[in-house]
Amino acid sequence: MDYGTGAIFGCPAHDQRDLDFVNKYKLGNIPVVCPEGQDPKTFVITDTAFDGDGRMINSRFLDGMTIDQAKEEVAKRLEAETRGNEPVGERQVNFRLRDWGISRQRYWGCPIPVIHCPKCDVVPVPDKDLPVRLPEDATFDKPGNALDHHPTWKHVTCPKCGGKAQRETDTMDTFVDSSWYFARFTDPWNENAPTTPKVANRMMPVDQYIGGVEHAILHLLYSRFFTRAMKATGHIDMKEPFAGMFTQGMVVHETYQKPDGTYVTPAEVKIEMIGSERRASMIYGGEPITIGPIEKMSKSKKNTVEPDDIIATYGADVARWFMLSDSPPDRDVIWSDERVQGAARYAQRLWRLVNEAAAAAKSAPPARPAAFGNDALALRKVGHGTLDKVSTGIERLHFNVCLAHIREYTNALADVLAKGGNPAPDLAWAVKEAAVILVQLISPMMPHLAEECWQVLGRTGLVSEADWPQIERDLLVEDTMTLVVQVNGKKRGEVSVASDAQTKEIEGAVLALDAVKSALDGKPVRKVIVVPKRIVNVVG
Repeated sequence: MDYGTGAIFGCPAHDQRDLDFVNKYKLGNIPVVCPEGQDPKTFVITDTAFDGDGRMINSRFLDGMTIDQAKEEVAKRLEAETRGNEPVGERQVNFRLRDWGISRQRYWGCPIPVIHCPKCDVVPVPDKDLPVRLPEDATFDKPGNALDHHPTWKHVTCPKCGGKAQRETDTMDTFVDSSWYFARFTDPWNENAPTTPKVANRMMPVDQYIGGVEHAILHLLYSRFFTRAMKATGHIDMKEPFAGMFTQGMVVHETYQKPDGTYVTPAEVKIEMIGSERRASMIYGGEPITIGPIEKMSKSKKNTVEPDDIIATYGADVARWFMLSDSPPDRDVIWSDERVQGAARYAQRLWRLVNEAAAAAKSAPPARPAAFGNDALALRKVGHGTLDKVSTGIERLHFNVCLAHIREYTNALADVLAKGGNPAPDLAWAVKEAAVILVQLISPMMPHLAEECWQVLGRTGLVSEADWPQIERDLLVEDTMTLVVQVNGKKRGEVSVASDAQTKEIEGAVLALDAVKSALDGKPVRKVIVVPKRIVNVVG
């Protein structure tokens, strides 16, 4: 079985895209991996897939095993079971390595250290002449490889026979350097060897590898190859260079074509709404333009957006916020001027909000109040709850989720400030704390704006150098809880009840939901299953 066979593999509880699909069509899911410390009987998946480590559940003979243990057990069983005197399966590591033409006909890149001699054929450059350095006076006024056109650089004496010879003018693909430079970075001052093994072994492997699709295939493969080669030669003592891998999505954009089929850039196109239809035309001349499909940005189709123009118009912070907020980092980002403008408006709102908070916080006592009223306590609960969610989200690279939580927090602070008047001392202190937390939360995403806001709040130093705020866990305890409601195994909604609500109270609140009544369609309720603090399933 391989790709392209028509077979479909779905993992709806443990892959976000699969989960989004099954939730859209109300297909349900069965978790097969449970986080450590979680009761498998109460563990459910709703809107967020669980893609972390844990132990197998709902998996028959694999139940209770870690993921690695389960893989090992499956492999052992397939190897032990035979069909026709042959094992059902056997282990194989396939690196899918192919021949790699590393030479490039260009100036930039590492020179290939060989010399071509008419008598001696290909001769390596002697160690004493390494490294081969590129000429700094190369010119690029002629087509082709600048090294071929250089008057002197390529002409050398053969190290073997002393006759006239020529350097290799091809340079190495930049993938060659980038496939091992992370090991070099562990001790770049070593002038006698590529690495200092003691240092490299202590610092490596690299904690997190982040790359696009092309890198995750080719670059990752070659990096692993180089690492194994360097282990064999004693430069490092490890087989794998990276501890974790994350494949980021690509930035995509609509394509635009003239009637003759030639592509034009987004900067040349004007988009108008005619009724419910989007129509495009050239900004200059008004020539009609066909709006094509959304595709990966490429020079050939001219559907690229110039970063310098974006930054000049909106600033780097806005561009960064849009890129992080518009979709999960592992999915493609559809570039949209409208959504970029939305990010710009949010940045402006943040600036106004922080200034309002700074004004309201002037009456705050210097010391933390001994007690907090309901309004102050509610704001602090939202703040520390958001801090907890964002801290966890950043660690998991769920940046778009983090930004959604920050927006909700912004709204909560704005609601408090909208009441106006002079806040009570406890509330003023809570507003001050909330503004500080908010600025620190945005600082990884909008560092320039965050530093300006930090000064407005009267803080010293740089926010980028400040300690991350500490979460007060007591504030994370909620007075109410939200339970997922299912009818015959399919999600139909949610219900909020008191944290200490008894089973009868929960059942009554669930059965009163219009979504539940609609799903039952007059059928009698046979059973209501309440999984404490997680889910309620109505069986009709």
